[in-house]
Amino acid sequence: MSTKQAVLDLLEKLPEDCTIDDIQYHLYVLQTIERGRREIAQGKKLSHEDVKRELRAKWHSSAK
Repeated sequence: MSTKQAVLDLLEKLPEDCTIDDIQYHLYVLQTIERGRREIAQGKKLSHEDVKRELRAKWHSSAK
C-alpha cells in the first residue's frame, strides 16, 4: 500500500469530529510503524532480551 493510500484510509476511519491533533497523532503512529517495518526489513532489529537489557541499563543509570 502506498503512503498516500495509507493516509487516505486513515482519514476515512477517523470520526468526522476529529481534531487536527487527532490526525497528527495517528499519522505519527502510522509513521512509527512504517519506520519499524523498514528497519526490520533491513535487519535492524533487537531481540526481546537485548531490549530488556538496554532498558534495565537506562533505568539503573537514571535512578542514580
